[in-house]
Amino acid sequence: MDWIVSLVIGGIVGWLASIVMKTNAQMGIVANVLIGIFGSSLGYWLAGLLGMAPTGGLLRFAIAIAGASLLIFILGKLGMFRKG
Repeated sequence: MDWIVSLVIGGIVGWLASIVMKTNAQMGIVANVLIGIFGSSLGYWLAGLLGMAPTGGLLRFAIAIAGASLLIFILGKLGMFRKG
C-alpha cells in the first residue's frame, strides 16, 4: 500500500512541478511520477544539507514540489525538454 501512495503523491508532485516549470505539455504520467519521486528525494536531500527538517505536511509538500521543479530545471538545461 505504501508504494501505491508514493506513486500517487509522486505523480501529483511531478504534475504540479511540471505546471510551475511550464513543461506540462511535454510530460506524460510516467514522467510526472518519476520526476515527482526523484525530485522529492532531491528536495529533501538539499533541505537536509541546509539544516532544514520539514515536519509539517504543507512544508514537506512545498519542498517536494521545489525539488521536483529543480530536477525539471536541471533536465531542461541538459536538453531533455524542448523549448516552446
